[in-house]
Amino acid sequence: MKSFTIQMDIEIDEERELKRCRFGYPQEWSLWQLVDSILPTGGFAHSFGLEAAIQAHIVNTPEDLETFVIHVLENTGSQLLPFVYATATAHDIETWHRVDKMLNATLSNEVARKASTTQGSALLRIASAMFTELPCLKVMRQESIQRRSIYFHHAPVFGLVCGLLGLDPSVSQRAYLFITLRDVVSAATRLNLIGPQAAAILQHRVASVAEEILNKWKDRDVEDACQTAPLIDTVQACHGYLFSRMFCS
Repeated sequence: MKSFTIQMDIEIDEERELKRCRFGYPQEWSLWQLVDSILPTGGFAHSFGLEAAIQAHIVNTPEDLETFVIHVLENTGSQLLPFVYATATAHDIETWHRVDKMLNATLSNEVARKASTTQGSALLRIASAMFTELPCLKVMRQESIQRRSIYFHHAPVFGLVCGLLGLDPSVSQRAYLFITLRDVVSAATRLNLIGPQAAAILQHRVASVAEEILNKWKDRDVEDACQTAPLIDTVQACHGYLFSRMFCS
């Protein structure tokens, strides 16, 4: 019995190592590239409603900012992580198209919807050109463009790419929360609400909260997607009415 257990452990370790080095190098390289700010997906053109919240005097201080960031992460966890999880676990074109249409119907304001489709379309275009070891990405993109009924929302596309790269669904969902945290803190810096050092400290401090949010909302079905901070959504919807603005959302 003991030898059988040892053999099983060896086989599991070999399978993990094979999966980790699926393309001739550890998967972490692909993950780091996906979450790198240099990846031109357009995420830094969006403030997740922060710019509108500042002009509406909802966010005035660094303390307000921390509360806002946590609420944005909560909304991302409750509303978008189910769509990341869906395509990270079933990364076929039928599942992706189905949840893409569901997310389009779920997003309640046009500003968030447009930001999601813009970033998702850019991510799939870049990923299909970058990950040449995954020719199916280019095929899926071309077929979806021809159909003209796919919206290319960011969360399902991100999960799809992560799934095809062989990344664990939990890692994929954590990475998506990190991107959200990274971009909203970066927006706060460019809006002169906090300085770069304070932004780095804030991002590190909120990381533990983000992990709690991940554990709370991860691995849920898309039917369970919901909003927990509707005020954030309402404020973001007003972004298009700002007299002057730096960001697209």
